[in-house]
Amino acid sequence: MEDLNIKLITAHLLVILLWGSAFAGIRHGLEGYSAEHLSFLRLLVGSITLVCYAAITKMKMPEVRDLPVIFLFGFLGFAVYQTALNFGEQTVSAGAASLLVSTSPVFIGLLGRIFFQERAGKRYWTGAAISMAGIVLISIGSGKGLDLGIGVMLILLASFSESIYFVFQKKYLDKYGPLPFTAYTIWSATIFMGFFASDLSAQISSASSGATISAVYLGVFPTVIAYFALAYITAKSGASEAASSLYLTPAASFLVAWVWLGEVPSFLTIAGGIITLLGVSLTYLKGWGNVPEPFSDIKG
Repeated sequence: MEDLNIKLITAHLLVILLWGSAFAGIRHGLEGYSAEHLSFLRLLVGSITLVCYAAITKMKMPEVRDLPVIFLFGFLGFAVYQTALNFGEQTVSAGAASLLVSTSPVFIGLLGRIFFQERAGKRYWTGAAISMAGIVLISIGSGKGLDLGIGVMLILLASFSESIYFVFQKKYLDKYGPLPFTAYTIWSATIFMGFFASDLSAQISSASSGATISAVYLGVFPTVIAYFALAYITAKSGASEAASSLYLTPAASFLVAWVWLGEVPSFLTIAGGIITLLGVSLTYLKGWGNVPEPFSDIKG
């Protein structure tokens, strides 16, 4: 039992630190790569890693009839999410970006209300309003005044796109399992982003080694290994425990960005982050029936 606890704690720390570090990794990678090429290189590295895993484990391939849906999920959950997040982080700090992404449960609740007729009570709407107030403060703390700014809007778009991915994936998670399904969607997203493959070699040759290492790091650690650790936590103790621990991800993101990039958050950004997470907690604690628990909606 003690050995299991140590493994669970280690898995929790891995997920929190790896996903928390992803936002700083993106900022560093953007120093040498365009937003779209960083996304493609990250997905390409992740895909190659997952191909190796699939070969070793003899992973079952998806049914042909499910391919259109898998490609749609890959497009929304990884291609759009990562590319919009990359563009957003061109003007938004890593720590603030992690807080904005953490609004996914608010979008998940709204989608559940629209598509699953889940009842949206006072707790949800109160939490959504509190989260919006927090977002405004984060924007002001980022130097945008009352204007949310294109960077903030793009990161919220990334959060919304990711929310669609998580709301509608349950049927396929049950059918294929979390790791295989994640692999399928990452592979499909890589195919979509392959549109930028022709210019990738030029980007790699002109980018600094540090930016390239960041891209490779993003592809292997936050994109693949964090999912493996999350799957272990879910299998051993359920999704609820995984969800509660991941509320520490924004704190880890701020810490990593401070150490790695020297980013020091403003008082308004910190205050807005606390208010945003409070609002998100209100929407999450209510529960949404058939809508999946948003335990992986704070990824980088």
